[in-house]
Amino acid sequence: MCEREEEDFTRDRSDFKDATIIAKRVAELRCYVPFQLEGHWCRLRHLGARRDGQLVVATAARQCLRDVLECAWPAVLRVASKPLEAITWRAAMAVSTQPAQIAAMSYADLAAAVRAELPRWGGTRCNHRVLRAVHAAASAPGAVPAERDAAAERAAFALSDWARALDELVEVETRMLTVLDALELTELVTTIPGVSAIGAAAILAETGDPDRYDCARTWVKHAGLCPRDNESGTFAGTTTISRRGRPGLRTAAWRAVWGALRHNHVYAARYAHLTGRTHNPLRDGQARAAIAAALLRQLFNIVTRRVAWDPLLAGSATTGDTGRTPGEHRPEVASLAA
Repeated sequence: MCEREEEDFTRDRSDFKDATIIAKRVAELRCYVPFQLEGHWCRLRHLGARRDGQLVVATAARQCLRDVLECAWPAVLRVASKPLEAITWRAAMAVSTQPAQIAAMSYADLAAAVRAELPRWGGTRCNHRVLRAVHAAASAPGAVPAERDAAAERAAFALSDWARALDELVEVETRMLTVLDALELTELVTTIPGVSAIGAAAILAETGDPDRYDCARTWVKHAGLCPRDNESGTFAGTTTISRRGRPGLRTAAWRAVWGALRHNHVYAARYAHLTGRTHNPLRDGQARAAIAAALLRQLFNIVTRRVAWDPLLAGSATTGDTGRTPGEHRPEVASLAA
C-alpha cells in the first residue's frame, strides 16, 4: 500500500499494477532479503509469541469468570473494589464457586481451606475482611436461582483455566528473562524507571536483533507508531499513527508505557505537558502513543550502544526535536527521540 501511494498517489489494487510496482522496486534494488532469526533472538521471538497467547487465554478466562459470576453469584463480586485482584478472593473461589457450599461451611473451616489454596495463587496471608465478606455473600448470592448450579460449575472451569494460564505465563516469562540474561541486556533495559525486564523482553521479542536496523526511528516505523500525514492539495487533516509494521511491537510498547508513566518522572512530565498545554493538547491515547514511540527510540539506543538510560539526556530530548506528534494537525512538537 505504501509503495502504491508513492507511485501514483492511489490506494486502488490490481494484479497488474501491483506486479508493475514490485518489478520497478526490484530493478531499483529497493528490496531486501528477509531477516532470519537465529540463536537467542530466535528463541526470544517464539517465547514472546507464547506469552502473547497465554495473555489472551488468561484475559479471556478472567472475563468469563466475571461474566458467569454476574449470573450465578453477583454478591461475591461486591466484596471488594477489585475482587479479581484480591488473592484471598481467588483462593476462596478455588475452594468453591458454589455459594451453597461456602454457606454450609463455618468461617473457621473456610479460612483453613483458603489458607491451603493461597500458595497456588502466590499469596501467604489471608485477608479476613475479604474472606468474611465472601462468607456473608454466600448466604445471599442473588441472581437467578435456576441457573446458579450450572453457572457456578462453568465459573469453576473458568477459574481453573485462569490459574493454568497464569502458571504458564510465569514459566514463559522466566524463560524470556533467561534469554535476556544470556544477551547481557537485563541490567541495561531495567535502567529505565518503570520499565520491567519482561516488558523490555516483550519489545525485543518483536523487534529481533537491533543491529539489523539503521537507526532508532526504524523501530518506531516498524511498530506503526510514526506519524502519517492526511493531506490533499490545500487540505490538511488530522495526523495519525501509520499502524503499519508489527502490531505486536506496537502492543508491547503500549503496555510498557502504562507502568513507565507511574514510575518515570521524565515520561510523566512529558505526558502532563502533552495533555495539559494550552495550544492543541493531546488526548490520553495520543500522548501515550507519543511516549511509546519515545520509549522505543530510547530502548534502541540503550541496547545498541550498551549504555544505561540517562534521565538528563531523556529529559533534554523532550525539548530538542521538532517532530510531528500523532493526533495533531500541523504542530511543531518536541519529540522524545533519544
